[in-house]
Amino acid sequence: MRKLVVLGGGYGGMRVIERVLGHQLKDVSITLVDRLPYHGLKTEYYALAAGTVSDRDIRIDFPEEIDYIYGQVTDIDTGDKMVLLASGEKVPYDDLVIGLGCEDKYHNVPGAAEFTYSIQTLEESRKTQQAINGLSPGSIVSIVGAGLSGVELASELRESRPDLTVRLFDRGPSVLSFLSSRVSMYVQSWFEEHGVEVINQSNIVRVDADGLWNHEQHFPSDLTVWTAGIQPVAVVRNQGWELDGGGRVKLTPHHYVPEQPDIFVVGDNASLPYAPSGQLAEAQAEQIVQVLLCKWKGVSYPDLPDIKLRGTLGSLGKKAGFGVFMGKQSLTGKVARLLKSGILWKHKVIK
Repeated sequence: MRKLVVLGGGYGGMRVIERVLGHQLKDVSITLVDRLPYHGLKTEYYALAAGTVSDRDIRIDFPEEIDYIYGQVTDIDTGDKMVLLASGEKVPYDDLVIGLGCEDKYHNVPGAAEFTYSIQTLEESRKTQQAINGLSPGSIVSIVGAGLSGVELASELRESRPDLTVRLFDRGPSVLSFLSSRVSMYVQSWFEEHGVEVINQSNIVRVDADGLWNHEQHFPSDLTVWTAGIQPVAVVRNQGWELDGGGRVKLTPHHYVPEQPDIFVVGDNASLPYAPSGQLAEAQAEQIVQVLLCKWKGVSYPDLPDIKLRGTLGSLGKKAGFGVFMGKQSLTGKVARLLKSGILWKHKVIK
């Protein structure tokens, strides 16, 4: 029996498991290693943190047909082909898919790790929600980073806690300028109309318990959330594999680690020509399964096409949204929000 071990039940890991299960292979066992007993919809963690959805709303049960080991991965012994867990347990593998996700990247900003909250994991998003719920009316919430996560959190928080002052610190000249000028102007205007203070051209140089410094100016803050960059988890970064400038593992065209043909890397940990996203992780996972099936059959690997992404959708609270499709067509308003809600519903009920 060949042992396929998947580290992390995120978007990429789940898609690998679902597709392999679909082939009903009798000679392949699947073991998932994860800290939690369910898949968390990471694209919705901002809503959990803002208090507009419950924990249960953004969880999906893992398939019943596989084996589970719940624990924290601390190392990978590629020589003996073992995954090491914090409990001391060792998990043997024949083929390994690493989808352990990411953690915040603080860019060496003093105090950022100690004095900011996060929405990178379900556990961290719960802590952020509890802290926000405990804020008194009139408190100030600062969100550092105006990418997709920061924008969605700021807008959702504006609706869920209108009694709070919400500030969004953006390094660029306008929010989401990497999407399109139309989307950027629409989102910037939405924030102005709804009382979210956007501070463009920002550069956060220090954070402490009382607030943060943008350039040389101090901004008081009762709670600060960091959404200003991500990096692969330390256990992946420390393997000694070749990394790109973002700390992601450089892979062969067939998504395995060079000179490690039994180790595949998916999602946030993989160096790919797109920004990390759930959509990208699932698309890459589809190709990894193609390669695994060929490997197990003992046939040559196929030439894999370039991954094509459909586009990006985001929300501005519960009634507005924005999107860019195939890198060209922009959409704003209620229709974009409905589309995002529809995709979320499909992801939850259709596997």
